[in-house]
Amino acid sequence: MRALLHCRYVSSKEQFHAYLKAERESRNQENNQDDGEEDPSSNDQTEPPAKQMKLDGGDQVRKQGSQEEVLKEEEKKPQERKRARGQNKSRPCMKPKHYEKDRLCQSVIQECAEKCYFGSQCRFLHDVGEYMAVKPSDLGDSCILFKTFGKCIYGVTCRFARAHLGEDYRNIINGDLVKQWEGKSLVRNSLSKELQQRLRKKKVCFDKSSEYLKKGEASESMVLQSSCLVNASKDSTLKTIGPVTDEDVIKLRLCEKKRLDIQGKLYLAPLTTCGNLPFRRICKRFGADVTCGEMAVCTNLLQGQSSEWALLKRHYTEDLFGVQLEGAFPDTMTRCAELLNQTTEMDFVDINVGCPIDLVYKKGGGCALMNRSNKFEQIVRGMNSVLDVPLTVKIRTGVQEKVNLAHKVIPNIRKWGASMVTLHGRSREQRYTKVADWEYIAECAKLASPMPLFGNGDILSYEDANRAMQTGVSGIMIARGALIKPWIFTEVKEQRHWDISSNERFDILKDFTNYGLEHWGSDTQGVEKTRKFMLEWLSFLCRYIPAGLLEYLPQKINERPPYYMGRDYLETLMASQNVDDWIKISEMLLGPVPTNFTFLPKHKANSYR
Repeated sequence: MRALLHCRYVSSKEQFHAYLKAERESRNQENNQDDGEEDPSSNDQTEPPAKQMKLDGGDQVRKQGSQEEVLKEEEKKPQERKRARGQNKSRPCMKPKHYEKDRLCQSVIQECAEKCYFGSQCRFLHDVGEYMAVKPSDLGDSCILFKTFGKCIYGVTCRFARAHLGEDYRNIINGDLVKQWEGKSLVRNSLSKELQQRLRKKKVCFDKSSEYLKKGEASESMVLQSSCLVNASKDSTLKTIGPVTDEDVIKLRLCEKKRLDIQGKLYLAPLTTCGNLPFRRICKRFGADVTCGEMAVCTNLLQGQSSEWALLKRHYTEDLFGVQLEGAFPDTMTRCAELLNQTTEMDFVDINVGCPIDLVYKKGGGCALMNRSNKFEQIVRGMNSVLDVPLTVKIRTGVQEKVNLAHKVIPNIRKWGASMVTLHGRSREQRYTKVADWEYIAECAKLASPMPLFGNGDILSYEDANRAMQTGVSGIMIARGALIKPWIFTEVKEQRHWDISSNERFDILKDFTNYGLEHWGSDTQGVEKTRKFMLEWLSFLCRYIPAGLLEYLPQKINERPPYYMGRDYLETLMASQNVDDWIKISEMLLGPVPTNFTFLPKHKANSYR
């Protein structure tokens, strides 16, 4: 399906790209006349090699082939589309060494070179002058870190360093601002070195988990003994003992356990594509009530992996925040829950039983748990027994497309002690290629009562949200809808369609840039990481069609945007599905990309097909 636009805005692919090219050339000429030199940020960027080969191959067919060959090529396209599913697993990866060959030692950045841990064997530069000679040019005169906190911890390596460098490349500090932030933590739930070492040396105690798991092992052994005795003697009156129940575990009283009151609230899904924490800040500003960290793998958390613990970070502005965990085994999930209960600031813990990706599913986690009821029960009961905060579960309708399992699983989840269930209205097999089944979600909401059930799937407007709430769910979770238009939370709360301008959308990208630089750093590595996640987000933002251009409202999430001319150059540029144009937008905010820069989105847009 294609969205219907007013006729005056509809365009062909050739006209669309010709317009952008003409505008880009005219802007380059203006810049050259003003500056006397070519703007480096305006250079055309090439497509990633894998994609370029496809484009070149297509062009050759159009130029060299006959009309019959072109028709044959068109007939092959649907088959090619079927193959374009899931992730771009072999996409290029840019590492820090690709950005900077000569990096400055951290001790010099912190202006304490005499304390370099590696001494004469240090492989990083210690001469500031030598570093400044090869450092890329600054991107602007204002550093968000210095402007907000009074000090930029990246010193001379900051790409906005001229805003806070004095004589001899000394870092300037605004004492008044520093005092305002003294003792305050911008981001919480960071992994300390002390805890990391204890995890790696296996010196962390899991008393509650051990108690629960021992009871589970004892009950299983008694089951085996009883079954053996029953087989040996048919007259035996011994009864088998089932799995550990809530009565067997020492649990907190209800008055001691925190409650999860999110009835009717807007829940932002724990998205993993575009830099979860900075993106959550954007959505929080537009009205998201509940936020959740990216899916973290329990085994990696227990091993003290810094990259995995980074997924649990919480910004101080998030007032109702949860963490999402994934795993396939009761022991690791229970221990991980107890660990986070002791070390992490959170309002709830969510188990991801809806993850469809092969890497998780084939190990028995994610959607696979819906077919492993015993393991699923042990995980929920075990985690619930060691947590002081509520436990929630996210599931799909099932594994196979025409075999729904959620209605069978949800009553059990309620019995096992979960505080809430979120149901995505598609199966694992469907992924995102079919429309979400809200009729089935409505049936499951009745079965879940009195336990709250949140619905998820295909919400891109306040009208979609209203229809979802009429099914009897307790609230809605918004995922791709927030990626395509993060202001959807404002639209739902104010019950209106927001014909947001291109400048307002660009301001949102500016805010994301600032949040990214705060989170990942304002040095070259931080700038390029922010750019990477921005480009991932732009691969979703380009699917938004401005409300003022549509022939009828609202836009549907599975309608493919046609080529159209925006009301100004920036609006047209934001509608482009070409990687070059996404890079162009990133260069407006983060300067020119490094040499040999390549980008390919993580996800293929098969939801339109």
